[in-house]
Amino acid sequence: MADSLCSAPQERHYWALGIEYAGGSYCGWQTQPDQPTVQDALERALGKFVTRPVATICAGRTDTGVHGTGQVVSIAVECVRSAASWVRGVNTYLPDDIAVRWAREVDADFSARFSATARTYEYWIYNHAVRSPVFDAVTGWVWRPCDADKMQAAARHLLGEHDFTSFRASECQAASPVRTIESLVVRRRGDLIGIEITANAFLQHMVRNIVGTLVYVGVGREKPDWVRDVLLARERAAAAPTFDPRGLYLVGVRYPEHYALPSRGSSPFPL
Repeated sequence: MADSLCSAPQERHYWALGIEYAGGSYCGWQTQPDQPTVQDALERALGKFVTRPVATICAGRTDTGVHGTGQVVSIAVECVRSAASWVRGVNTYLPDDIAVRWAREVDADFSARFSATARTYEYWIYNHAVRSPVFDAVTGWVWRPCDADKMQAAARHLLGEHDFTSFRASECQAASPVRTIESLVVRRRGDLIGIEITANAFLQHMVRNIVGTLVYVGVGREKPDWVRDVLLARERAAAAPTFDPRGLYLVGVRYPEHYALPSRGSSPFPL
């Protein structure tokens, strides 16, 4: 599938690619020695397509087992191809659980990570007394009855700009724990509870730590106002344990309008 126009050095071209993947078989996004990662699989496919190494920069480095429907990566190549060719050609070399969904040419200043102005995650919980073999790989499971309305009441304490130290992993290397959450919505759909959260950026494990804390409220272990106390404590031990990665999806990345990039991928269970 490699094009002859990729065979000789020439002017560099810059592309943004929309990536979807099921994260269950991977140790997260970022390349790791002797571990399967989404980045490694994608860069192998890109390398085969253009017959030379291609480095990627992603919008959000998802953890082990986390899925992506709206991941965005940026690449720079000395290769002339159409957008449709990037999608069809790279997908030829990708495993079934990863796909390029779209491609857009961008300017040299574009970075999938640093040009992003917001990111959206969804977390899906299967809330039923009996576990589901069908939902097991794609949702978290809470067997106790869970009150989504109380979770939404608790979530309001997290809106706005705050120090989210209580919700960051102990090994998080971010220079600052301050982030801005612009929306946090909790809704029930039958036996499923969906949590959608949009922020300018996220700390390591931040979404899963927030979900675990909201679940404590949902099952009645804590009151909604307890979440405010957790936030103000600025201490990881004050919050609930980190929740299961299997229900987490990076569903969207927002960029300035002039890039004209899709802002969302598909939702696994639309809210």
